[in-house]
Amino acid sequence: MAGLGLVLHPTRDVSEVVEIIERWASRHRKTLMVRAEDAHRVPRTVEPVPAGEVAARADALISIGGDGTMLGALRLAVRDPKPVLGVHLGRLGFLIEVEPPDLPAALDRISAHDFTVESHACLACDVCGDDVVAFNDIAMVRQPGSGFVTATLAVDGQRYGYYRCDALVVSTPTGSTAYSYAAGGPLVSPAADAVVVTPSAPMAGISRSVVLSPQERIRLELEPNSAAVAVEMDGVIFKDAATEGWVDISYRRDAGRVVRFDPLRHQERNQLKLSLLDLPFLPDQLRELLPDEIRRQRHERELPPPC
Repeated sequence: MAGLGLVLHPTRDVSEVVEIIERWASRHRKTLMVRAEDAHRVPRTVEPVPAGEVAARADALISIGGDGTMLGALRLAVRDPKPVLGVHLGRLGFLIEVEPPDLPAALDRISAHDFTVESHACLACDVCGDDVVAFNDIAMVRQPGSGFVTATLAVDGQRYGYYRCDALVVSTPTGSTAYSYAAGGPLVSPAADAVVVTPSAPMAGISRSVVLSPQERIRLELEPNSAAVAVEMDGVIFKDAATEGWVDISYRRDAGRVVRFDPLRHQERNQLKLSLLDLPFLPDQLRELLPDEIRRQRHERELPPPC
């Protein structure tokens, strides 16, 4: 892979991680590029390019941040999906596998094509005529103090009912662990193909999550008596204070490619992260949250002495 694109967390200090990547790229004669608006945050050896060209010109992307940054990188490459390596600078992320100390070895494996690709679906959305994509979820959220989101649900053109709630969240299987889960929605296996519609704090109408097939087209349309709502795409506000309109949603497979080195280990860690939220977990599972070096030291202390 000759060219790597960097996608940076919008506010956190990423200089240490960028320096690791820059030193590795210099040794291996790789080209680095970044969006022009982030050029002041990286060494001069990193080429600034227009945001729309980063994914097109890069062989792979490196996301430096948390899950939000990773989702942004996936959206950046949605028209021409490229492998995206996530480097963790966030808090409780579910998408990212690599910690900064492990980055040089991860880059070596990327260069040697020694990795697998985890495919991710997205929601392709028409928001009142504007096309957007979301890899986690798209949400219609009430503005505080302005009443409730009141919207109708139609599937393949057939109206099924209405919602009156604080927010309406439509999620992919990947996004089922995010806003939808916080609103009481089900956990959906990332290996499944499904779309989940979940109301947050429902007051009337449909009060439970609805799970739909990827072939079904969804329309959520605001009713005339709805409060003003914001439309969020993966947690980023796309429209603010809308009082009328609709969101058409369809499911698109294989829209994103996430780099995985140890899929089973990553899955186990995500199960433990979910346990930290509200699920019971066992003491031996807690050990898996410790850094590798500390876990090895504890294991050595617990071994019986040699005879």
